[in-house]
Amino acid sequence: MAKYAITGGASGIGAELCTQLKTDGHDVLSIDLHRADAIADLATPAGRIKAVRAIMDWAPDGLDGFVPCAGLPLHFRPLSTIVAVNFFGTTEMVLGLQDLIGRKRGTVLLVASNSARMIVSDDPMIKVCLNEDEPRALDHADAQDAHTAYAGSKRALVLWMRRNIEALARKGVRMNAIAPGVTLTPMTEAAYQDPEMGETYRSFASVSPWHGREVSAEEVANLMRFMMSRASESLCGSVVFIDGGADAKLHPDLV
Repeated sequence: MAKYAITGGASGIGAELCTQLKTDGHDVLSIDLHRADAIADLATPAGRIKAVRAIMDWAPDGLDGFVPCAGLPLHFRPLSTIVAVNFFGTTEMVLGLQDLIGRKRGTVLLVASNSARMIVSDDPMIKVCLNEDEPRALDHADAQDAHTAYAGSKRALVLWMRRNIEALARKGVRMNAIAPGVTLTPMTEAAYQDPEMGETYRSFASVSPWHGREVSAEEVANLMRFMMSRASESLCGSVVFIDGGADAKLHPDLV
């Protein structure tokens, strides 16, 4: 039996992953704004510290895995909050928990997006994210369009992962990222109703050459459980797409 902590565990992919892990017999601590074992606002530094402390109190002997699944979609406003949660709410918690995870030679699984490749790495907002300058990054986000703010937060997250793989591996932490396409969750269903971004969501979901539909939360969680398990022990620093082939269709020359 392993111990896992999951942010964003109250709904969507996070809730599905919590259910599957518990069904497998594992102990799971969920962190979210509501309906979770620990309540914390990851848009704020204080909320991140609160969440890290809650996990440390729950698993003082070590953590087998951490999944920072909490994230905000591109129709959320203000745009700066998207970056605050998706990037800083993830990276600061990973760094805060690295020693705890390392005690168990555990794993971190980040939740990226197949939209991350749509933003260039030298985008100014991404640069200041990677420089860990949150105030400037949030200012940049509010000056961006919604797609750039959201996809840029995920692009920055993947780049951060790749740049920190070696340091975390030395501490006994194996880190990867999953990159879902449009996933059918309550958040997505709400996005479909958004007058500004709803059509964008719908059109992107249909890009998949395999099935032309959204990915289900169950499908995503199934893959996440494998990536977190000892069966994938040599998987480290990888970004695994689960989007019905949409990324391959849109970026056939990127490998």
